[in-house]
Amino acid sequence: MATLRDRLPADLRGARPGPGLRGLPFSPLYLLDDEWAAEIANQTMHGVLHLGWVPDNSGGYRGQMTVLVKPNGLLGSGYLAAIRPFRHLIVYPALIRQTRRDWHALTAGPRTSAHAPHTAGN
Repeated sequence: MATLRDRLPADLRGARPGPGLRGLPFSPLYLLDDEWAAEIANQTMHGVLHLGWVPDNSGGYRGQMTVLVKPNGLLGSGYLAAIRPFRHLIVYPALIRQTRRDWHALTAGPRTSAHAPHTAGN
């Protein structure tokens, strides 16, 4: 099966894939200074998890998570409909909490917006 990484634009395909997610079957796609993406694919669905570090209105930065999920066939559509409440009430909040803990562990000590990743145009 072709992966999304195979279809990325050349600049993203050439980026390092970055870390995987402990205990979760996601394959890292790319890691930049201000974003990371990973995919998961199986018989029922194809999903992409994207984490970004975006400027906020106060001169600082905040994390933003996006999850895109495409069902594979009728079985996938039914499966995703059945687990939707579970994903939104349990899985995504737990993933955000784990990401927050991992981020704080990697960046222990005082942080200011000056430590935020540099992004083009800023």
